[in-house]
Amino acid sequence: MFIFIFHYDLVVGIIPYMGKFKLNLELFWSFFKIGGMTFGGGLTMLPMLEHELVSKKQWVTEEELLDCYAIGQCTPGIIAVNTATFVGYKKAKVPGGIFATLGMVFPSILIITIVAMFLKNFMDNVWFQHALQGVRGVVCALLANTVINLCRKSIKNLFTAIVFIAILVLGFFTKIPTIVLVLIAAAAGIIADLIKTKMEAKKIKEPASDSIENSQEDKNV
Repeated sequence: MFIFIFHYDLVVGIIPYMGKFKLNLELFWSFFKIGGMTFGGGLTMLPMLEHELVSKKQWVTEEELLDCYAIGQCTPGIIAVNTATFVGYKKAKVPGGIFATLGMVFPSILIITIVAMFLKNFMDNVWFQHALQGVRGVVCALLANTVINLCRKSIKNLFTAIVFIAILVLGFFTKIPTIVLVLIAAAAGIIADLIKTKMEAKKIKEPASDSIENSQEDKNV
């Protein structure tokens, strides 16, 4: 009887950890597929991230994914790895962040190791050079598609359009560091929100003050 109770308690205690471990494995496998099947860097991963994380797994919403992408762009390191870490942490805290990050980087480590072993043998190959030209072209197309989709989903009003144009011009025609441009855009967003909040508060106060004045006039009459 004692042995039965002991085993029962042991199984009951392990079940929650098994569920968490399964989720961590799912995070690893999902980001492993994304990391192994995407070419062109973090920006070209956005369509696959949306399909896998938003549509299929429903771990994050589309807006949350874009927020993770924006934060990943602002923080040091590779944007794809940063995004994987944020999503993994959101789903399963620190273990989830670790498993998701490992899943994202493992395919790259494996593939680049194999490529490095045989790269010298293929660099002078004509067919290999033509293949690289095709890959460069498709990477540019994927990047353009990602940028267009980001613009459609992120530029929702006049303010975001103005910030987009201003930062685009500054990025093209000046040598201002990227982090400074990001901070400028963030500061502009904070200032705009403060102004909007003050204007809304003022609108709320005006009807209240008008009603007080009207009530005082009625009393005087």
